[in-house]
Amino acid sequence: MPRLLVAPLSSLADAITAHQPSHLVSLLSPEHMIETPAGFPQALHLKLGVNDIVDPAAGTAPPAREHIDSLLAFARTWDAKQPLLIHCWAGISRSMASAYTILCDRLGPGREIEIAKAIRARAPHAQPNRLLVIHADEALGRGGRMIWALNSMGPAVLVEEGVTTTFPLEGL
Repeated sequence: MPRLLVAPLSSLADAITAHQPSHLVSLLSPEHMIETPAGFPQALHLKLGVNDIVDPAAGTAPPAREHIDSLLAFARTWDAKQPLLIHCWAGISRSMASAYTILCDRLGPGREIEIAKAIRARAPHAQPNRLLVIHADEALGRGGRMIWALNSMGPAVLVEEGVTTTFPLEGL
């Protein structure tokens, strides 16, 4: 079944072994970016050096439009025959925003709230990075619907680290 996976960095090796993804996305601060895992094709590993901040003035390497443009271009090369695995440090914010972006792109306009609620149902800990979602909403021409849908998710369960979570492309 075509699916996205979201994991924290601490579960990355286990997720690769268990799920055999064809594509990998790493969203980590530039100074903590990892090397491509041994045996994984470098060309199928997108590395986005971005900090988990929501105010561009609050620090270095904030999420930017070019991060979303790179993510969308990379995800559009994925044939969905094997999973696409997305990870950040904790599997809560940057990776969940990226999964939301890819799902919105794949499933099409008008499904933003459905997707946001499916993310909440499968990942009570999800807190998608709002700045990444703002850029995604603009890139996908959603007119604010992706941000509005985030508000419909309700509050997240507070955790230090998420768990590996599966998001099917069919039957959310």
